[in-house]
Amino acid sequence: MEVSASSGAFIHTPGTQSEIATVIQGVLLGLFLLPLLYKSSLQVWVYCRTLGKQRTQAIEKRAEKGTGSAVFYVSLLVVLLFLVPSWTRLVQGLEVHPFVWVLNYMFTNSDERLLLCAYWIFVICVSIRRFYSISKQSKTERILLRKYYHLVAVLIFSPAVIFQPAFLDLAFGAAFALFLILEMIRVWEVYPLGHTIHQFMNAFTDHRDSEILIISHFSLLLGCALPKWMSSGFNDRPLAPFAGILSLGIGDTMASMIGYKYGVLRWSKTGSEFGFLYSLVLLHLSAEHLCVFS
Repeated sequence: MEVSASSGAFIHTPGTQSEIATVIQGVLLGLFLLPLLYKSSLQVWVYCRTLGKQRTQAIEKRAEKGTGSAVFYVSLLVVLLFLVPSWTRLVQGLEVHPFVWVLNYMFTNSDERLLLCAYWIFVICVSIRRFYSISKQSKTERILLRKYYHLVAVLIFSPAVIFQPAFLDLAFGAAFALFLILEMIRVWEVYPLGHTIHQFMNAFTDHRDSEILIISHFSLLLGCALPKWMSSGFNDRPLAPFAGILSLGIGDTMASMIGYKYGVLRWSKTGSEFGFLYSLVLLHLSAEHLCVFS
């Protein structure tokens, strides 16, 4: 943490870089390095154990499962408590821990932000409980169930873009970091949440997701977040922050529902993604030209 040279000697940082962006970058960078740290630590632990005496297969399997979970959570703590604050200190000169900074940001003169968080929690809890029960009890196609979450994204993100755009940038980063952690726990079957998360996510997956990774929720989140992140600071383009929310939340949902009911040709997921990106670019350009003409 304490270095004799300035941070500029290591990384050139623009003076306009915000603390919110630095916190998001630090957390995501640490989580992207977490698999390397976790797998390396696990290999070292397994190697050290093989030097000891042999045990029965059943005991060995239970011990391996518990050891893997412990190594994962320790690696996660190392990343969040040491690597992330080191990055934010180096790049932005942030003296406090990023999590402490986030808490101060949320609870200092932030009645509107706290109300927004309460609204998000309410909508998310109601939606998850409702849609998960529908997926278990009805014969509704999974592609339509997944599109319901696109409509929920409109309800969640639209008020934040209008009233708390800076806080929404931070919330997008926090949500993406949480998705990364949960996906790692699910893929590696980390005890005790791995099996539960896999069962829940499996209720909404279909052939569009791979056998290992489930990326639909990442696609939805990044599709809504990237236009907002890219439009930060451009006050002359009022529709640009809504580009992802409108394209995914309304356009993509209506296209899927109408196409499923009346469509004849079936596009692959790659073709659909190219179509979405094309519509996203058109919507962004339309917003820019509308602002120019106005």
